[in-house]
Amino acid sequence: QVQLVESGGGLVQAGGSLRLSCAASGRTFSRDAMGWFRQAPGKEREFVAAISGSGIKTRYADSVKGRFTISRDSAKNTLYLQMSSLKPEDTAVYYCAADLTRSESATPYQDEYDYWGQGTQVTVSS
Repeated sequence: QVQLVESGGGLVQAGGSLRLSCAASGRTFSRDAMGWFRQAPGKEREFVAAISGSGIKTRYADSVKGRFTISRDSAKNTLYLQMSSLKPEDTAVYYCAADLTRSESATPYQDEYDYWGQGTQVTVSS
């Protein structure tokens, strides 16, 4: 059974940092593009960051550019999101996802992702 499991969320003060992890099991995602999305209370889920299968191409939402870094460890079949200079508006449930079709696109479009994790809560206090 294919699974994506996020971890690393929690409560942090504004200005702080967190690193999210997304561990994949059931298949190897080392050549698949992967992404992070988030959903704040009362809002639609939105794109945060994506990385190509090779790891060469990355894409970020404007709201996190310069503060968040997406990376992957193919040997560990794990995706990461390093979040720094966190703001209260970053509070959300964060989801990782895998795109099995467009390995080098790092697409920001949710519909183009095939597998999703269950999410991890990130809360940033002011």
